[in-house]
Amino acid sequence: MVSLLAADGQTIVEALILGLIEGLTEFLPVSSTGHILLAGHFMGFESAGKTFEVVIQLGAILALLLVYAQRLLGVAAAAPKDPAARRFIASILLAFLPAAVIGVLAHDFIKTVLFETPWLICAMLILGGIVLLFVDRMKLTPRHTDAMRYPPGLAFRIGLCQCLAMVPGVSRSGATIVGALLMGTDKRSAAEFSFFLAMPTMAGAVVYDLYKNRDVLSFDDTAIIAIGFVAAFVTALLVVRGLLAYVGRRGFGLFGWWRIAIGSAGLLALFLIG
Repeated sequence: MVSLLAADGQTIVEALILGLIEGLTEFLPVSSTGHILLAGHFMGFESAGKTFEVVIQLGAILALLLVYAQRLLGVAAAAPKDPAARRFIASILLAFLPAAVIGVLAHDFIKTVLFETPWLICAMLILGGIVLLFVDRMKLTPRHTDAMRYPPGLAFRIGLCQCLAMVPGVSRSGATIVGALLMGTDKRSAAEFSFFLAMPTMAGAVVYDLYKNRDVLSFDDTAIIAIGFVAAFVTALLVVRGLLAYVGRRGFGLFGWWRIAIGSAGLLALFLIG
């Protein structure tokens, strides 16, 4: 368990590294959870109930809210009179619903079994990378190019795809983006819808995880969590601002190769040092 009493220089550096990894990878289709769990495994980093790894996502959420604050406030202000604004809100809630249900039902299994299986994480990183490369090279004709105007039915199906990310290494953004592309969206709007869907999904996961682990957390844990939170916020802010432009020009191929490289390196390290 990480606590302030154990927060020596090494632990602080580890928390900082993990926060940077969270911010850099959360909105990329590479699985931030997979990266954090593997990095924590090899550094010997442990937190009470794996809560650190979940709660520092709040930093990434805050960065996302800051970038999209104006648009979100505009939607909220228009909702009472604008059917399009209400449809967008409904679409996000519909997309969020499947993960909310499965996350509650399978929370303990995910945290105590899947989060503790680095071999599985590496395998999912590699498999997801192959899928991402394949889909990125497909000649798809997009029918939906505005993330704020996705039909509710499409949004719900994308939400079902998000549930695959309950397995660490799959990637929440990767699952939603690939699902959206296969269902007729373009790359840029698929990434942006993944951003919007991340807000309730990640916020809900953090709140529920804190509730479930309320008995094993102490005030001392907040020091380490705060370090990871700030690091995640700063790096996520940089990533969110640049990702859509990059994806619009280059697609997702780089992220597919990155997943394969990290997953392969992880498998080799597990084989050699355990």
